[in-house]
Amino acid sequence: MRIISGLALSSLLFMFLFNACKKDEGLGGTSTITGKVLVRQYNANFTVKTEQYYAADEDVFIIYGDEDVYGDKVTTNYDGTFQFEYLREGNYKVFAYSEDSAAYPTQHEIPVIKNIKIDGKNKTVSAGTIVILK
Repeated sequence: MRIISGLALSSLLFMFLFNACKKDEGLGGTSTITGKVLVRQYNANFTVKTEQYYAADEDVFIIYGDEDVYGDKVTTNYDGTFQFEYLREGNYKVFAYSEDSAAYPTQHEIPVIKNIKIDGKNKTVSAGTIVILK
């Protein structure tokens, strides 16, 4: 009986230690997510596109795994490029805020979200282009 109890206790301890070593999404890794933010500028009622350009100085946010709030924020470069560094393997959401053309005439912002998976170490994963409306 003691042997069975000892084995059960050892198994539970091993499972606890194994799960404690698993690292969740977030900072502390060697991978990177990159991308660009493109602005499509419209007239006041969103009926005519007036111009299109890569967004300088636009905030981009990242959510680690299944978190409810964002974990970090960066600002785009002069050419609309953004980068999140030092990430571990896992699932991420990268987003920027866009005006909601369906909410006209009120000014309402919505997130434009890209789901990203990093499946290894030392990876650079592209989020592609996040298109926002203004």
